[in-house]
Amino acid sequence: MTIIRQDQQDKNAISIIRESSKKTGLDIHRAKIRRTSSRFCLGVEHGDYNGTELFGVGTDRFIWLGYKPNDKGQIRAYSINFPDDGIIDLELGSIEKNDSEKLKNSWGRFVGGTDFVLRNQGYKLTRGIDAVIYGNIPGGGMSRSASLTLNLILSLLEVNEIEITDKFKLAELAKSVENDFIGSPCGILDQIMIAFSKQGYGTLYNPKKQNVSHIPAGKWPIDFRFVCLDTGTVRPGLEKSTYKIRRAQCQEFVAILKKNGYDIEHLADIKEESRFDEICAGFGSSYPNHCELLRYIFFAQKRLYQMLDAWRSGDIAAIGRIFRQDGIGLRDEYKISGPELETMCEIARGAPGVLGERMLGGGDKGAAGVIVKTENLDDLKKAIDEIYPKKYPSLADKYAIHTCNTVDGIVLLEDLI
Repeated sequence: MTIIRQDQQDKNAISIIRESSKKTGLDIHRAKIRRTSSRFCLGVEHGDYNGTELFGVGTDRFIWLGYKPNDKGQIRAYSINFPDDGIIDLELGSIEKNDSEKLKNSWGRFVGGTDFVLRNQGYKLTRGIDAVIYGNIPGGGMSRSASLTLNLILSLLEVNEIEITDKFKLAELAKSVENDFIGSPCGILDQIMIAFSKQGYGTLYNPKKQNVSHIPAGKWPIDFRFVCLDTGTVRPGLEKSTYKIRRAQCQEFVAILKKNGYDIEHLADIKEESRFDEICAGFGSSYPNHCELLRYIFFAQKRLYQMLDAWRSGDIAAIGRIFRQDGIGLRDEYKISGPELETMCEIARGAPGVLGERMLGGGDKGAAGVIVKTENLDDLKKAIDEIYPKKYPSLADKYAIHTCNTVDGIVLLEDLI
């Protein structure tokens, strides 16, 4: 676990947590602070459940969790971002799967799900925690739920003196909270990217080999930044989104192809162009939408390898072009984007210095990502501020622009509250 000094963003968050703890009465005096990052996926979006390799970076929008063990056998947690939910107060070991319904309209479902999954995976929790949580990760596109879940898991394990050094195991546990308790059909992209993120490096995950590589960037000829454009829309969760439909369609097409003699487990197993052409010719008329999903995955996987070469050589202009091509594929072939997301992309595409743009995350709502020359950040912000509120007046006070740096995914801050 990396231990770091606080920067100004950390100090501001800790001050907010400290003041909130006084109001709630939760005892986090001299508590520890664990900080978990967001992530910016460079490729392949929606590739995790389709078997592709995955590439991205950790970014400096965070979940901060101030926590202290208690001997009451309870998890007592308060989220500053969801004050109307009050203090989530749960007895250790009391949550069962059917309680996910009781908690479904509260962020507390992540607390209950963490306790449920750890217990059912054989981890004995005897000590609870008092916790106050604050985050500034946009609600869609940058993996807020994965960041929160990893943080809760690590904090509960630590106070119970249980150490898991295998980051793959941590990622699987976090994924299980979302899959098995909350009912979200997410893959493991988000959890892997946050658990393994390393400042200044790209994180490449190979699911077939079950390994992660940290890819150093070449010398960048252009100073650039990653930007997240939060559309201000409310995202109901993957379990209620087009993501769930697309995932089911991909799995359905794999089953159809296997039934017809193709020895595959995922759409990404179709790598040869002749095989791709054969499938499109044979199934295009009967399963046109499924073939479009395959088209996106087939070419996105090829684009990923081009992006890795560009990353290693420092060709950020090529990375931007590939990022943009991927967005067009997500919009036109995968059909997973949404009007607010595409409006953000269209505005960004017309701004000076923008190298590439596309939707981020599960789709429908949430956030779009942009790669832009640093010298043109103000131009991008000006374009968004001038056009987006006119297109969506109801979101004029809800959208946000986040300029991001790469960071380590999971850290303990050096100082205590």
